[in-house]
Amino acid sequence: MILWFTYVQVAVAVLGGLLCVILGLAGRRPSDYTVGALALLELLLVAQVVIAIVAPFVGNLPTGSVLEFWVYLVSAALLPPAAVIWALLERSRWSTVIMGIAALSVAVMVWRMQVIWTIQIG
Repeated sequence: MILWFTYVQVAVAVLGGLLCVILGLAGRRPSDYTVGALALLELLLVAQVVIAIVAPFVGNLPTGSVLEFWVYLVSAALLPPAAVIWALLERSRWSTVIMGIAALSVAVMVWRMQVIWTIQIG
């Protein structure tokens, strides 16, 4: 996979997650910034899906488990929308914290997907 793209995804997920957690613990409800951070993360994950579909056709094959990669990718793609929907319905400061935890979880999954694609021996 493309390493710089992974770095961007992880950075957005970590920064967005920390923003959500800090604002949530400070008593703030979901704001445009917190929802926007997860929306940007979701767009990057959709791009990751496209890259993962195209990559094998251009000779960039994963070195680890393809099934594990896709489980992480689907899980990561479902977390941000679920967190945002719940936060918008709940409208409490704790829902903002949950959005942050979801984003930080996605950061871990994205890095794991990079490891599966490039580093592991299949």
